[in-house]
Amino acid sequence: MIGRLAVAAGLAGVSGAHQLARLPGWPWLLALAAALLLGVGLLWAMHPGLAPAGAPVRGRLCGHFRGWLRGRLRRQLSCLGLWLLAGAAGFVFTAGWAQLTLADRLLAGNVDRVSRVLLRVEGLPRLQPDRVRFEAEVLEARPAGVPRRVLVSWSAPGWRSPYAASQPADPPFPVLRAGQVWRMALVLRPVSAAQNQAAFDYEGHAFARGIRASATVRGTPEHVRDDDWHSLAVVADRARHGIREAMAPYLRDRRYGPVLRALAIGDQDGVDDSDWTLFNRTGLTHLVSISGSHITLLAGAGGLAVSWLWRRLAWRGRPLAERWPARRAAACAALLVAWLYCLLAGWGVPARRTLMMLAVVAGTQALQLRLTGSRVLAMAAVAVVACDPWAVLASGFWLSFGAVAVLLAVGAEHEAAQAAARRAGQATWAGPGPAPAVASVTASVAAQPVSAWRVRLRRWRQGLWLAARLQWAVTLALAPALAWVFHEISLVSPLANAYAIPLIELCVTPLSLLLAAVAPVPALAPLAEALAWLAHAVLEALMQPTQWLARLPTWPVTAGPAWLYLLASAGAALALWPRPALPQWLRHRRGWACLALAPMLFWTAPRPADGEWDLHALDVGQGSALLLRTARHALLFDAGARHGRESEEGSRTVVPLLRALGLRRLDTLVVSHADLDHAGGVRGVLDAVPVEQTYSSFALQPWLETEARLLQAPVVRPPLALNSCLLGAHWQVDGVSFEFLWPLDERRVRKGVQANRGSCVLRVRGAHHSLLLTGDIDARGEAALVRRGLGAVDVVVVAHHGSRTSSSAPFVTATAPRHVILQVGRWNRHGHPAPMVLARWARAGVRLWRTDAQGGVNAQSRATGLTLYSVLESSRRYWHGRRP
Repeated sequence: MIGRLAVAAGLAGVSGAHQLARLPGWPWLLALAAALLLGVGLLWAMHPGLAPAGAPVRGRLCGHFRGWLRGRLRRQLSCLGLWLLAGAAGFVFTAGWAQLTLADRLLAGNVDRVSRVLLRVEGLPRLQPDRVRFEAEVLEARPAGVPRRVLVSWSAPGWRSPYAASQPADPPFPVLRAGQVWRMALVLRPVSAAQNQAAFDYEGHAFARGIRASATVRGTPEHVRDDDWHSLAVVADRARHGIREAMAPYLRDRRYGPVLRALAIGDQDGVDDSDWTLFNRTGLTHLVSISGSHITLLAGAGGLAVSWLWRRLAWRGRPLAERWPARRAAACAALLVAWLYCLLAGWGVPARRTLMMLAVVAGTQALQLRLTGSRVLAMAAVAVVACDPWAVLASGFWLSFGAVAVLLAVGAEHEAAQAAARRAGQATWAGPGPAPAVASVTASVAAQPVSAWRVRLRRWRQGLWLAARLQWAVTLALAPALAWVFHEISLVSPLANAYAIPLIELCVTPLSLLLAAVAPVPALAPLAEALAWLAHAVLEALMQPTQWLARLPTWPVTAGPAWLYLLASAGAALALWPRPALPQWLRHRRGWACLALAPMLFWTAPRPADGEWDLHALDVGQGSALLLRTARHALLFDAGARHGRESEEGSRTVVPLLRALGLRRLDTLVVSHADLDHAGGVRGVLDAVPVEQTYSSFALQPWLETEARLLQAPVVRPPLALNSCLLGAHWQVDGVSFEFLWPLDERRVRKGVQANRGSCVLRVRGAHHSLLLTGDIDARGEAALVRRGLGAVDVVVVAHHGSRTSSSAPFVTATAPRHVILQVGRWNRHGHPAPMVLARWARAGVRLWRTDAQGGVNAQSRATGLTLYSVLESSRRYWHGRRP
């Protein structure tokens, strides 16, 4: 247990280093490393088992009791020192590696400029009809100062509407494979992503993969050469590419063809977003990706095959089993098969964890050691983190290790119960000879055929009960982690996994792997077609009940403090802890530990009091989306931009925030005007949550119908009430008043400058502070508002993203805010915000907040004062670049 706790302390040190906003410098790290070495020396001298031979454990002047106490205290202090040193070692190791990665950065002089780069393609390129994305290793760069690994996006020339379907590039893209060396002109930028509350941190994900810049291709790249055998990773990726190309003709016209390809080689790019949503809601995501169970299944099959052959083959007249035990040969073969499959699957965290565990098991077989499952799991965790300290940032790391730990715990308790039953059977056996096993008591007592069937039936019943118990245990153990990531818990996950696990593990996955094996052979085309048809038929049949289950409600979990999830995890661990390992008084009461999940399940986010309000200005790039909450109501002002047919900020950014805050409906939706950077995400919001009423400066229902026709999709459900945001429309809820100040009449403008001029302007007045949401009005609209008596407000969301056509001097003077929020995209092509606008607001003495530099901005109006803070600054990590 001491060693396993040391592993846990080391993982805590690694995770703690990833929570820092700024890493300690090299002088501090070297000092910590020196202190760590000194601590190791002291621990060696202090530990009784490591003391030199002949060293007295008890002092001569101390009595027996004092010597015993000193020895016990020494052991306790040595254990404590070991855990502290393990945590410090994990911290120093991670911080040092992170400092080396941070040093490989894009120099400021190369940002958003063209660089001439010689690069080598890595990994499996992600293919789209009009775009190719791939990771690359930079070999040469002019000018210098380009990081070693970049993510390259190569798009087809020309501009297409966000509603246009993707068309193949003309001329088509060349075939890109790992190992190819290209000379390209690239526009390089640091990896940058939106920073919002309870959102996925893409910058951290890219940093963990070693990607330090994103690049866009300019001009026509030049193919230089092919480094087919540059490294083992290149060879594996080229094999994956060949298999993907060979499987493409058999999967192209099949609905779930991308899922079959993901099961075979780990290529998940073609899986539809709606399918991922379905898998998440039913708890089947772990089966679609290359999980540890897939690798273990394949490795086990390879090991059994080698074991069977090893016992039957001979070399020079002597059986192979006599030269080397078949058990060891099978373990090595299973490890080799798992390693090859991990390379073919892309070497993800679950694959690495499974391979490390199999390697530990194979090593124990070769060395004839006996290790418990928990020790194997701890050694695998050390190996995974030693190879990649950023693995702990992936939810899959904790989910995979947690699931295996639960299986080990439940399996250990089941074996203990079986052993106790066998002992009880032996104690009460009164027949002649040795006592038979409990499983064969019935067959021993009576030799009738019906007894054998009863024994088989009982075995089947016990097996089903064990499988159900394992599934329930895994669901309970992983509930806190899934609630932390997805803010909901699937209630149908045990039922969906009950039929999906055997079908996918024992049928769909083997068929997909067989398809991947025979597809590259032209002579086996009929067999490949039959395998593709059969695998897809089984998967399609499996998805029918899964789609029905996915429509059932899930348990929503509001984002809360970390202690809620830690408490829930501790309760789940105690409830699943093996019964023999618990104290006697706790063995029959451990079920009560499940109550520790109640605070997480019933947590509600703090809401403002009557007369108070909260504002969330989301980081949606070059667009606008603002969520306003009062004591019992929620209003969304604009819904972000639409970037393409399948990409819009409503479902990507707004809806996850609503779920994290526990908002299952919107009382009011305001769409300021019809520009896509403000109205593009409306469809995603309406499709995800019910909306009571909407206000807009244009006819929203015909606009939604036109958008549905362009997308060739059904019209989303309309809100209960459709209203115009004309001057004079006002209401009051929870002690907060809402009033539209613009537009003045019934004009219905749809595009261009006129749409901006007709944008909705909403003033919010609470009991303590006021807020002005301006949309995209221009200087003339601002002047009209000033003439109509617009007074001072506390917070202003700047009109038109800081364009020079807005934020006029009279408007700045009339509003006289204390805080100003700019929703603007980094490196946007419009040049927003204009320097003259920034200077004008700065001269007014306001505090300026920008989403491109600070991420999402939150404002809280309370009786104690007005508080604003940025999401990026409040949750900054060392990999977040310093934004201007």
